[in-house]
Amino acid sequence: MPEPSQETERGRAAAPFGLAEVTGPSMVPTLHHGDQLVVQYGARVRPGDVVVLRHPFQQDLLVVKRAAERREGGWWVLGDNAFAGGDSTDYGTVPDELVLGRVRLRYRPRPRDQRSPLAVLRWALSAARPVRGFGSVSRRLRAR
Repeated sequence: MPEPSQETERGRAAAPFGLAEVTGPSMVPTLHHGDQLVVQYGARVRPGDVVVLRHPFQQDLLVVKRAAERREGGWWVLGDNAFAGGDSTDYGTVPDELVLGRVRLRYRPRPRDQRSPLAVLRWALSAARPVRGFGSVSRRLRAR
């Protein structure tokens, strides 16, 4: 996920919403590589929400995970794809100050090879979706 610029960091007080792009498979099936996200910075986080946070060991790296539960010292975050790794099972609890915002909307860009009217219609009906908390929680999180 791209790092916001210094100017973006300063402008958050005036504009609490920003854009981010998903890279990697850790949030499949909820989010896919290339999805564009609308992030509400500073929003209240609840268990089940998809959040953008700074990686605890590489703070110049932003990651997207699901806030699973509140623990002493911060949030326990998980990816929806159990096989991808890179979540709290690797680095532990994430401090509150590293959780930047809550994902509100997912936009899936149209693949270039979709030319048939039916494929374009399917894409149009599913391209933009709100990213909900418990409504879109994966089976992995519900089973815990």
